[in-house]
Formats: sequence, C-alpha cells, structure tokens
Amino acid sequence: MFEHAAPKFSPEEAAALALAHWGLAVSARPVDSYLDQNFRLDSDQGRFVLKIANAAAEDEYVTFQQDALCFLEEQGFAGVPSLVLNRDGKRSVCVNGHRVWMVRWLHGRVLADVNPVTGSLLEEIGHFLGRLDITLAGFDHAQAHRDFVWDLKKAPGLKAHLPLVDNLARRSMVQSILDDYEARVLPGLEALPHSIIHHDANDHNLLVGGKGYAASLSGLIDFGDALYSCTVAELAIAAAYAMFGRPDPVGAACDLVRGYHQTRPLQENELAVVFDLIRARLCVSVLLSARRASLEPDNEYHRISETGAWTLLEQLDAYPPRLAEYRWREACGLDICPPSLTVQAWLKARTAQFAPVMHPDVRAHRPKVLDLGITSSWTAPPGMRSDPKLATAAWFRRIARTGAKIGVGRYNEPRLVYTDTHYQSANNSYEETRTIHLGIDLFKEAGTHVYAPLDGEVYATHNSDDSQSFGGLIILKHQAGDVSFFTLYGHLSRDSASGCEVGQRVKAGQQIGTLGDPDENGGWIPHLHFQVIADELGLGIDLPGVAPASQRDVWLAICPDPNMILGIPDDCFPLPEPTAKEVLAQRHRHIAGNLSISYRNPLHIVRGYQQYLYDDTGRRYLDAVNNVPHVGHSHPDVVRAAKRQMPILNTNTRYLHRTLGEYAARLADTMPDPLQVCFFVNSGSEANDLALRLAYAYTRRRDIMVLEGAYHGHLSALIDISPYKFNGPGGEGAPDHVHVAAMPDTYRGLHRNSDAAEKYAAAIKHKLSEHPDQVAAFISESLLGCGGQVELPDGYLKAVYALVRESGGICIADEVQVGFGRIGTHFWGFETQDVVPDIVVLGKPMGNGHPLAGVVTTRAIAQAFDNGMEFFSTFGGNPVSTAVGMAVLDVIEEEGLQDNALQTGTWLLKALRELQDTFALIGDVRGRGLFVGIELVRDRETREPAAQEASYVANRLAELGVLISTDGADHNVLKIKPPLVFDTANAETLVTRLKRVLAEDFVQL
Repeated sequence: MFEHAAPKFSPEEAAALALAHWGLAVSARPVDSYLDQNFRLDSDQGRFVLKIANAAAEDEYVTFQQDALCFLEEQGFAGVPSLVLNRDGKRSVCVNGHRVWMVRWLHGRVLADVNPVTGSLLEEIGHFLGRLDITLAGFDHAQAHRDFVWDLKKAPGLKAHLPLVDNLARRSMVQSILDDYEARVLPGLEALPHSIIHHDANDHNLLVGGKGYAASLSGLIDFGDALYSCTVAELAIAAAYAMFGRPDPVGAACDLVRGYHQTRPLQENELAVVFDLIRARLCVSVLLSARRASLEPDNEYHRISETGAWTLLEQLDAYPPRLAEYRWREACGLDICPPSLTVQAWLKARTAQFAPVMHPDVRAHRPKVLDLGITSSWTAPPGMRSDPKLATAAWFRRIARTGAKIGVGRYNEPRLVYTDTHYQSANNSYEETRTIHLGIDLFKEAGTHVYAPLDGEVYATHNSDDSQSFGGLIILKHQAGDVSFFTLYGHLSRDSASGCEVGQRVKAGQQIGTLGDPDENGGWIPHLHFQVIADELGLGIDLPGVAPASQRDVWLAICPDPNMILGIPDDCFPLPEPTAKEVLAQRHRHIAGNLSISYRNPLHIVRGYQQYLYDDTGRRYLDAVNNVPHVGHSHPDVVRAAKRQMPILNTNTRYLHRTLGEYAARLADTMPDPLQVCFFVNSGSEANDLALRLAYAYTRRRDIMVLEGAYHGHLSALIDISPYKFNGPGGEGAPDHVHVAAMPDTYRGLHRNSDAAEKYAAAIKHKLSEHPDQVAAFISESLLGCGGQVELPDGYLKAVYALVRESGGICIADEVQVGFGRIGTHFWGFETQDVVPDIVVLGKPMGNGHPLAGVVTTRAIAQAFDNGMEFFSTFGGNPVSTAVGMAVLDVIEEEGLQDNALQTGTWLLKALRELQDTFALIGDVRGRGLFVGIELVRDRETREPAAQEASYVANRLAELGVLISTDGADHNVLKIKPPLVFDTANAETLVTRLKRVLAEDFVQL
C-alpha cells in the first residue's frame, strides 16, 4: 500500500510549493528517501528540506515527527532538524493527499560517506544518542506506540518471509537466530527501561562534519521510524550500522557503546541483550529486503542494499555472543567477566590445597622463569621458527645450568612466536596477530607426567597434527560453587587425549596424560600449556591459548592467572616491563621536549628485524623510512661480527689492528680515484664537521656554499651550514660565512625545464662571483634528503663542481642518506652525476646503526690537514666498528642489495606514479632505488604544499602498520627510504595501504 502511495513530485514542483506556501525562492534537488519524498532547497535565506509524506501515511504519523522535533528544540537539544512554519504559521499543508512540511537543513555528509570512521567519531555518536535518549525519556506520543514492522519486538513475526530467502544456509541461519531470540530474549525485553527512541540511527541518518581526525557528528535526521521501545535498542540499531564493512565489527561497536554508556549508563541486563538486538535488527533488514525484492523482482537495488547486512550477520553468527558482551563491558568500565570474579575468589581461597600439575612441585622447587617475550634471546628471530627437535636439547641444557628442573613461560606475556597467519586476529585491518599468552608454560622433557590439580571431569579432548596447534589437548571442567570453570592442558602426547573420555571423572593428583614430543605436540619444544578459563564461550577445543593485544584485558579476565593453582613464588618472576605510558612519562620527566617523537600516537618499539619493527605487544610495522639499518634491523651477520669482536678487543686506533686498514682499503676500493684516504668517526655529524675542517685546512678559506633546505648534522658548525635548521623554527638565519644557493628542484623550484641544471648552476656562479676567493667548499647531498627527496637535474653537479674548483674551492658530497647502493643504479649517489668529489661523507648506515661514520678524501687534502695538530676520535675506527662495517659491505654484496634496491625501487616508483594518475593530491613522484619522495599538493597548477595532508597520511599509515615520514621545506613530501632488504612484496603492501589512505576523506581535495 505504501509503495503505491509514494509521492512523485518533480524538483520544479517542489520549488513551486516552497514559494507558494513558505515564500521561499529556491532551487530544489531530490534527496534519497524510500516511501516519502525529500528535496534539498537552496535559497538566499539558507538551506532547507521539503518533506512530502506518503499519501497512505496517517496525519498523526507526520504530527508525531513534528511534535518530537519541537519537543527536542524546546529542551534545547542541538543536532536535530528544526521545523519551519509556513507563511500561514502552520507546520504543514496538504497537497494532493500528501502532507508537505519543511525543516532546516543540517550541514554535513552522511556517515556512510565518511572514510575513515574513527573510534573517536563513533564514541561521539554514542554520547549523542545517550543524550538524545535521556531527553526523549520525557516525551510521549500515541503514535510512538503504533504497530510498526521494524519494531524489534515483532521481529519473530517476519519469519513468514523466510521462504523468500533463496540461499538455504542463510535462511537456516536467520531461522535459528530468530527462534533463539523469540525463546530467550524477547520474554525479558519488557523488564528493560523503555522510552521513545529515534530507532533508526543508521549510517544515512547520521551527519558528520569535518574530515579525518577532526571529523565530528553534526546531527541526526529522519524521525520517521521513531518508536516507543526498550531504550537500549537505540544503541543496538546504531551499532548494527556502525559495524558494516568492519574487519572487527564488535570492536567498532565498542567505541559506540563506550560513548553511550558514559552519557546514559547502561544497566547490566541492557548490555546483555545488545548482541541479540543487533542480530535481530539485521534479520529484520534482510527479510524486509527480501520481501521488497519479491514485490519488485526487476529492481536490483533491493538485493544490493542487503549485501552488507548479510555479510555482517554471517560474521556475527560465527562470533561468541558472550565474548561480544565482555568486550562491551570492558568498554563501559564494568567488571569484564563476572563469572571470573567468582572463580578467582574461589581459587585464591584454596591456592595451597591444589595438587601439583607436574613434578617436582614448582611451589617447593624453584623453576627457571624464561623470558619468551618480544625481546627474548630464547626464541628465533621474528618470523622464523627454530627446529623444535634441535632446540629442545639446548633449551633444557640452559634450564639445567640454572639448577632448575622445570622452565616456566609466563602468563600475559606478548610473544613474537605467534606472528604468522595461524594466529591472525579477527581484526586484520593491520594484520594483528594473537600475541598475548593466556596460560603458563611448564617446560619439561617429553613423557613427563601431567596431573589434575583438582577434582573435575573431562570436558573435551582432541588430537591435532597441525603445526603450531595444541597437539594433544585435554580440557577439564570444575565447579567453583555454582559457577563452572575449566582448565586446559595443551601439547600433550597423542595417547593422552585418546586415553580420556568426555564425562570421565578425575580426582586431584590423578595423572591425565604426558607431555608430547614435537611430532605430536604441535611442533613445539616439549612443555605443558596450562590455562584457566572462567567462561569457555561455547568454543570448546577451539579455545585460544593466545589473544590479540587489542583485546588483552578482556581475554585476561576470561582466562585468569593460572598461578592461582600452580603457586609459583612471586619472587621467581621478574618485575613487569614498563608500559608505553610509563615510558612516555619518564621521557617527559628527563628528556628535553625538543627531542621529538614520531607519529600522533607514539610507538613503543622494542625490537627490530630486517624490514620490520615490533612494539611492546608484538604488533609488527613495515619500516619504510629508517635508512640507518641499511641492510636490515639486527641483521644476523652484522650482529655476529660485533659479537665476535667485542669480547676480544675494542680499543682505540693508537694501537695497530688489522681491521682498520683492511676496512679502509675495502671502502676506498668502492670509490673512484683519487679518493683513497679514510677517516673514521662515530656519526654523520662528526663526519661532516671533519669534512669542513679538511676543507678549511686545504683551502685556507672559511666560507661555505650550501643549498636551500639542506641538513648536514646537529653540531654547532653544522647547524650553521644547514638552512633546514637555521631558517626553521628557533633558527637565527645564515651566518655571514655561509652562502645559500637555490635548491635545484625541477618540480617546485625556479627552473623546471630541460635547461634547469644550467640555470641553477649559473646562480651558483653568480654567488661565487659575489664572494671571490672566499668559498672553501660547496657541500651538497648527492640526492637531497631533508630538502624533500629531490633528485638533482642531470649535469648539475658536474657544472657546479667545475665552477667551485675554478674559484679555488673544493667539493664535498654528503652521502649519509644515499650511499652504499641505496639508489640501485650506482653504489654512490654522486656517480649518477658523473662527478668525483674531493671529499665524501659517510654516516651510520655504513655500520647498520652501529656508531660508525667516515670521511674519504684525496691524499693531497689529507696531507694539508696533517699540519701538526693531531686528529683523534676515541672510538672512530675501533676494531668492533670496523668489523661491523666489513660485515655490512659483505651483506650488501652477498645478498645483492644494490640490485634489490634497483628492482624494488623501479617497481615502487611505477606503482606510485600509477597512484598519481588516480589521486590529484600527488603532485610529484621522484627518486631512485629505495630513496623515494611523494610530494603532496592541494592544487597541481599552483603546487600549494599539502603539509597537513602529508602529516595525516603518515599518521594513518602508521595506524595501518606502515612507517613513513614527511620532509621538505614545507613538510609536504612523504619520504620512503627503507632498509635495503625491503622487497617488492613490501612495496606492494606500502602502495596498497597508501592507496587506501589517499582515498579517505581528509586527503580528498
């Protein structure tokens, strides 16, 4: 009936109605609606919405909406439309059987068009709906009690439409959900608080203003579905839509629930039905959609619109309802898992009474507590697994050397061993894995007997041959008064699980199994995984032994500390590691504020390996910005070189040691003649400072020529020659002896055509002529880093070097950022310009992060510096540093990293230029090898820098697990300069996630 009575007014007719009845000269355009019609009206007096009701709708239905809006306005409630009276002072007019009325336009875009929907935005929506429900609690209306098909109390009645669902599996799922809802949930809804609610806070009725991190709720429209119902249904309906398209829908709802509860505290019986109400709403949605599709079989829109609801229903059907409730309880600050409180109190009262799980009893014989955490030396490097058979003997020897008979792996310990797809979390938006250990491990030889610590019965058994599984598994069920709880025993022998029967009674101290060897325990070093479970959530043998860090507190509540049973003395355990908050607070107390921290949300990084960094929870980040670990974080060969030399000798260069000369010779071999003499120091800043001293000594001049935007180090002499610093915040401008030339930037600079090199060089010539016989040296990076990842125009350095030398100066190439094969085509950046500098400066990439830097120059310059004043760097060129430096050169050569930089960089640049074709924000993509810059602009014609957008992109990528940063004079260049082990698969990850971020609201200009 409603479908056939829908209004069919044209925009011209809508504009005529606005003029005739409201006296407004407007332009009209339709706004999406279903059974009614809405038009956006634009006029000199503002923007409005003309609402034309379905002819089949009762007058009271329109009056109800108007009364609700007027009530909210009277209460001073902002964020909902306000009525506009017509020229007769009335709320509406009747036109051809349709009620026509008008409200003021609320600015903003619908939530469905917002990307990304941040947690803070969802929390704000929760606050708003809580305030709305509190306000509407003082309002009543007869129409709010009408018979309404979307009323969740009537959801089971829609089962009559089930035959319209073609997919049998989906039909069965909805049948099951609604049967359970009718039997278990519906009878208790009347006992919940009731009030009039908006009842349809979906993603097309919620309006949002602002973008990115600044996005905020601007209001809620369309009170056509308002209804008297259980108040918590407001939250559940909004949550159903907030969950759409989310990899972790329950997590998305947590933010909404948190905000709602902070404003309108939820009763526990309300929170207990939120999951059921969400699923009921989704069932109503898909069944009504199926009905509409049956009435209009040629209208594909009906099928398309239900896709998201079906996907979410299937996600939630596979999700433990009580786990959702516990996560929402945690978001509300309530006791997360109430049964756990009972279990913990019961266990704590009996700690000394439990039988040992294994002999010897760890209460009497002190075990060795192992560190298996993120920084552990016991486990293989991240992403690698040791052969458990080979590792077993070594582990038990290490444990025995401490005098202990049992090793212990800690509860609530983040571990990197759980980082492959087997441990993938449901929240895979940034590849989170389940890293938090929920049990205690007891390491003992295979065949060791395992005992029940208290009376119970066998609840479940299982044998798995899958790698990294529990292998042989037994779960026992126990009673703590009226509450059931469980103990889990994993990594047992195959015979253990097959030798028990479900329902079998066991007594405290009774043997239930033996430890399995790696062939039967899931491929682990022999040990028992012992876990306490206060609520098994209906998961049975699928209970996880590890949890995602994002749900840490929830799972620790569900699986409390097993040491309440084991009784290992507290002083066996080390003090807990400081949290990120504690580390940050200590930093603020003792470290100067201008030592900056990257990213909007500081990262607590505790480990690095190859092209990845890991935080204190085990979350992995793809490192696309740290060039110092040149051959990869913690490269094993580099680490071994340092470890081999460190216990033998580490002293200064006043003694003879072969590695100093050998390393210098090998480094010199990579350089063209006549660059043959090496100096070693500890940092790039020291190296650049030394380069200046060499230049001063050789030329007997003091002036230096530098480029705009350059940065050459943090020493006082280097701040003086770094425009990036002295022209930046806190800087005092160029000293008199420093002359700044234009950056030869062919994208943003003065000269952008094929003759750019010639014109930029001419500017250098002019500056040199202004200071004849004064300039000691011209210093420049071979590709400009802080200047914005700028590649010099072909022939630039060749022309400039000739001019500088003609004037009596020398040329310094700063290779700290780009040397050692990073650019792929050449080992040194200056080689791309077909020049040979007089001095080359090298920085910490040469030591892969070890404090090693150097200067390579000609014999003539070195001899001029040898003027009687000793040069000495206490640790420059020491045996450990030179051993490390040799290892870095070995790795570059043996692993073909220069070629990898070329191949990966070529792929990356091509992929980024394809993104440039799609996203106008990308003004330029440039670089060589694995030294890449992406310049963001707000307008490609004016090239206005998009610094705010660049910052947003870098921060969002960090949230998605990829680390880059920004640079350039305007901080609008995304810089990419990863360790050289960064490969094409990593580049693809970077590009995929960058594309995702570039498609978000904030960066769409």
